[in-house]
Amino acid sequence: MSRRFDQKIEVCICTYRRASLIDTLRSIDRGVAKMPISILVIDNDDTPSAQSATDAFTVTSDLAVAYMHCPGANISIARNAALSHARGRYLAFLDDDETAGPDWLVHLERTMATTSAPVVLGPVQAVYDEDGPKWMQKADLHSTGPVFVGGQIKTGYSCNVMIDREHPAFHDLSFPLELGRSGGEDTAFFTEAYDRGARIAFSPNAVVYEPVPPERARFAWLAKRRYRMGQTHGRLLLRRASAMSTLQGGALALGKTIYCAVEALVTSYSPMRRNRAVLRGCLHAGTFSAHLGLRNLELYGQNNKGVTP
Repeated sequence: MSRRFDQKIEVCICTYRRASLIDTLRSIDRGVAKMPISILVIDNDDTPSAQSATDAFTVTSDLAVAYMHCPGANISIARNAALSHARGRYLAFLDDDETAGPDWLVHLERTMATTSAPVVLGPVQAVYDEDGPKWMQKADLHSTGPVFVGGQIKTGYSCNVMIDREHPAFHDLSFPLELGRSGGEDTAFFTEAYDRGARIAFSPNAVVYEPVPPERARFAWLAKRRYRMGQTHGRLLLRRASAMSTLQGGALALGKTIYCAVEALVTSYSPMRRNRAVLRGCLHAGTFSAHLGLRNLELYGQNNKGVTP
């Protein structure tokens, strides 16, 4: 553990074997100007592999930086450690393969101040290699943003978010350990926060950038991720479902999967439209699998490249 200071905002970065962590840290340093912040790096590797990069950054920066080793290759362990050990009232989460855009944190803070929402999401803009599949770049399938339902955002993500943890919704709330290897733990966390009364706002100018490495610029990776997202969505639906609604939900998910398969056949002339239909089908297939009680895919902590959901 290195230096600790009480600051207004604490940026929390959960990391697992990613050399890009140093770029993430440097982007924060460039973009916060004189904002009173601190940084907490939570290393989820079995060995403290991120400590040297964190220490190297600390030497070159005036920001208050702390390092924690929380082994387990379970992202929920790392996220919960951030909730337990960070000292700031406002916590901003950023992934270890992202870089913060100019005034990223300024925009998050400004939106929280103007809306009084205890959760503010920012967009994650994917950055594709020019050699990547053209249909994938055109569809921009790796970028992340909120989903509006009836004008409201009812869940969130941890790759670009700021929370006011003094809001009652966050009292005793934690990221579910059972989703820490499959992914979807942040969806469950923010869905529960919303259900407890936490309003979620969106700050469109609080942009962070995420490169798409070759291993992710593949249809198979996207299909697996969509399937897992469907599994998470299905399990969240099942929490409140009666026996009858469970049957109806499963039938609806199966019907949507079949519809997407038909749509993919009809639009087979267009790689982008066909693949979008197949990926939507994977999402609904994942929801159907949750209704069948099938086990979640495990996407986190699988190799030394830091594969995360």
